[in-house]
Amino acid sequence: MKLPPQAIRPDDDGAVLECHIQPGAAAGRIAGEYDGRLKIAVAAPPVDGKANAALIRFFSKKLNMPPSRIRIVSGETGRRKRLLFTGLNPEQLAERLAPHLPE
Repeated sequence: MKLPPQAIRPDDDGAVLECHIQPGAAAGRIAGEYDGRLKIAVAAPPVDGKANAALIRFFSKKLNMPPSRIRIVSGETGRRKRLLFTGLNPEQLAERLAPHLPE
C-alpha cells in the first residue's frame, strides 16, 4: 500500500498525519487507507482517553521516537485525528512509516 498523498502535510513544528482510528481492535496495526487518511487500529477501547494513549504509544514504538514528540492536535474525541510529529518533516515521516504499511 502507498501512503495517501494528502495524509501528511507540513507544519511549522514538524509533520501532521491525518488518521482514521479504529479502537477496540484485536491488535495495534496500520489497517490501510480510509477517506484519504491512514487507518490505524488500536486495541484500547475509546474510553477515558485510552485509545488516544494507545495511538501515541503505537507510533512511538513503530517510528522509534519518544511519545513526547507525538501529539494529537485535533480530533481527541473522534475517530478522525491529526497527529503532530515534532522534529520530522513530511518526507522523513513518510520514510519512517513506509516499512509498516500493509502490502
